[in-house]
Amino acid sequence: MSAQEFNLEVTPILPEALKRLDELANNLWYSWNIQARQLFEQLNEELWIRVGHNPKLFLRNIDQRRLDSAVTDQSFLDAYKQVLASYDAYYHAKERRNGGKQLAEDDLIAYFCAEYGFHESLPIYSGGLGILAGDHCKTASDLRLPFVAVGLFYHQGYFSQRIDAQGNQIASYNENVPQHLPISLVVDEAKQAIYIDIKIAETQVLAQVWKIQVGHIDLYLLDTNVPQNNDDDRKITHKLYDSGKDIRIKQEIVLGIGGVRLLRRLGIAPTVWHINEGHAAFLILERARELITQGQSFETAIEAVAANTVFTTHTPVPAGHDHFSPEEVKNYLGAFYHHDLRISEEQFMALGSLPNDSPDFNMTTLAVQGSRHRNGVSRIHGDVSSKICAKFWPEIAPKENPIRHVTNGVHVPSMLAREWTNFFDESLGVEWRDHKCDVDFWQAIENIPDQQFWNIRQTVKSRMLAKVCDSLTAQHLPYQISETHLERLLKYIDPKNPNILTIGFARRFATYKRASLLLREIDRLGTIINDTQRPVVFIFAGKAHPADGPGQDLLREIYNKSCLPEFMGKILVVQGYDLGLSRRLVSGVDVWLNNPVYPEEASGTSGMKVALNAGLNLSVLDGWWPESYDGENGWAIKASPHHDNHHLRDDEDARSLYEVLQDEVIPLYYDRDKDGYSEGWVKKAKHSMATILPRFNTQRMLNDYLSDFYLPASRQGRRLNSDNYAKARELADWKANLRAKWSGVEARPLSAPQIQMTSGESINIQVAVRLNELQPTDVAVELLLSHKVYHPEVLVPTQEDLQNIWQNNKMETVSYRFVPEHPLHDSGEYLYNLTLKPDLSGGLSYRIRVFPYDEVLVEAHEMGMMKWV
Repeated sequence: MSAQEFNLEVTPILPEALKRLDELANNLWYSWNIQARQLFEQLNEELWIRVGHNPKLFLRNIDQRRLDSAVTDQSFLDAYKQVLASYDAYYHAKERRNGGKQLAEDDLIAYFCAEYGFHESLPIYSGGLGILAGDHCKTASDLRLPFVAVGLFYHQGYFSQRIDAQGNQIASYNENVPQHLPISLVVDEAKQAIYIDIKIAETQVLAQVWKIQVGHIDLYLLDTNVPQNNDDDRKITHKLYDSGKDIRIKQEIVLGIGGVRLLRRLGIAPTVWHINEGHAAFLILERARELITQGQSFETAIEAVAANTVFTTHTPVPAGHDHFSPEEVKNYLGAFYHHDLRISEEQFMALGSLPNDSPDFNMTTLAVQGSRHRNGVSRIHGDVSSKICAKFWPEIAPKENPIRHVTNGVHVPSMLAREWTNFFDESLGVEWRDHKCDVDFWQAIENIPDQQFWNIRQTVKSRMLAKVCDSLTAQHLPYQISETHLERLLKYIDPKNPNILTIGFARRFATYKRASLLLREIDRLGTIINDTQRPVVFIFAGKAHPADGPGQDLLREIYNKSCLPEFMGKILVVQGYDLGLSRRLVSGVDVWLNNPVYPEEASGTSGMKVALNAGLNLSVLDGWWPESYDGENGWAIKASPHHDNHHLRDDEDARSLYEVLQDEVIPLYYDRDKDGYSEGWVKKAKHSMATILPRFNTQRMLNDYLSDFYLPASRQGRRLNSDNYAKARELADWKANLRAKWSGVEARPLSAPQIQMTSGESINIQVAVRLNELQPTDVAVELLLSHKVYHPEVLVPTQEDLQNIWQNNKMETVSYRFVPEHPLHDSGEYLYNLTLKPDLSGGLSYRIRVFPYDEVLVEAHEMGMMKWV
């Protein structure tokens, strides 16, 4: 008979001299300050690893005697004082930096996201979206921006991953215990928990609120796991990205509607609202409800809300956007739109579903229609998103519709290895932190002595290999493999001899990321891997969503191939991918492999993290990589032209991958001189670091958001919301009038076009526009002039051919605006005149178009209406 186990926790007491360790453990500043984390590690390295690098849990479990002895440990006290000095200097510096100085004194940015990835000690993230959100918040703190973030507190968060002996992913969920995390319950003046009330269907759901300190900024998390709720509603915030549709829509109601009510309850008044992916788009409805309650019309409310709402989409695949059936929406939000928004079911569904589109209520559709500032997360993704969203502006060419882009970046202090941080401090001075976006400053990397550069790289790589060895040992021992077999498995990743080319692939195991592309031709891969003179090791890590069968199949396929005798120890699959493992892999691998299906990678940031640690990228030209790749700072896999034939496409991409590895990557790595390293490799790695670090960091990213989105959103919000929303009412009425009369607008040229002129001359062009009772200033008449596109192979082009030629013409285009002159009483039209003096010469072509225009519009083609002459 086994004994019953009883739990008992004895909480150690911090000595007075170390009291502020608790303060450090409760501010996520530690997540991007290496010295702060090392402080805890220095007290007890084994415990630090055992608690998952969680300072809060560490302080609850450390031996009292170790704390007491630390008070007399001068080395530790010196490190402690140094960290506190850095923390205080950071915390007391309040002045806004960079573009933040242009914000108004009372500006405040509210940032909503479904997940946040700051550090492995706070597991409320699943992948790239969360890591990006965490980096966004960290950088907002670094720049001292007026910024608040809102999310959900998941009691289980995302799953932990084990891989069994057959390569099956075993998902398990660990409970997030608030007492073990750097969070605190938000209470009122009487020290009682505050609750946010959200009606979902016929039930009043309550959410308590947790606060997380992220440097200078606050993150608030809503949590429905409170005794006052029924069992089903307590589970709303139980699990991140629950696969059940009913839970998913409830989560998004709590995040969007509840998030706005939370900020109001705390007296926080944002002037800019940023929806990071469509999960939080219901905040548009709650903000509209507030204005309708104040007496504004629904149309006015939407204009006022959209004016200062920023929407970032991260999903390049149409199927990746959340959508809910009309029945679900009616069930959970019927009372909200009938009684609170005071609109019909048809009007409400139109916010999330366009005519001739799916009848489902789409969260991206709501976000696009309820915002005026929208962006993708790389240049290519901006173009892809413009095409996906073309249905919102059907008369506008995708390249001109109001979807722009801000390319993602990474938070340098979070991902830069400690060896590089220390080296920069010594060689560049601590002021390097103030030059993160200064391209010229980082040219100094080219001057680092090659041997010193290589030595740092090898030191970082050794630490990475040690981590992988430990992880693989812990992964395989439960399945009772022999010590001999384990030694064979780890043979090629010796931390003491890190001279084998090591290539990493670590990310979410989604099918479009094609983790198994490397395995497409096994014999050829075997030739590459098993060259005794130039061996290669591939390290794979990543999770497939528990509901993603094909993703788990990919993981299993790679694992089983790694067990083949010819690949043993050369292809390694590491379980438990999280931020901790990620930091080691991206800092230590020689090459980062990225081979998604083009153009389905929205941005991708892991390759940026590799580059800032002097690793090299081998990637399909998708996401961020085409904006960085210059031919000398990594390698590119040119996309196959066979977009419509997946089999041929994958064959060609795999062949390109093998060729680049065999012809360029491997020979360069092993072209070593007498000092034991490749001069060409070091040159390429330096160039990668110097060109990528200053351009693909989150400080540059936040400055782009400030100049292109936050500042315009703030100004537009103030403009439309002033004088009791007078401008918002005017704009709503103006748009309604335009929509009602647009079908009757027509335009025609008044004279035969002149086909010959001399450079420097002017010609007069006149257009008559039937305004259908609109005012002359309600429309813009514009001429677009471009060099003529010669297509001799198109003998009789159709109108559609000409339209495509025009829209896809990448040559310079110059626009000219016509001036409204006077009515043409005989025809009931209005005369618009242009005196054209072309800035171009040669064979030219021009087209004339008419579109709605008002100076208060955020984007020229916001209405999505256009007529061509």
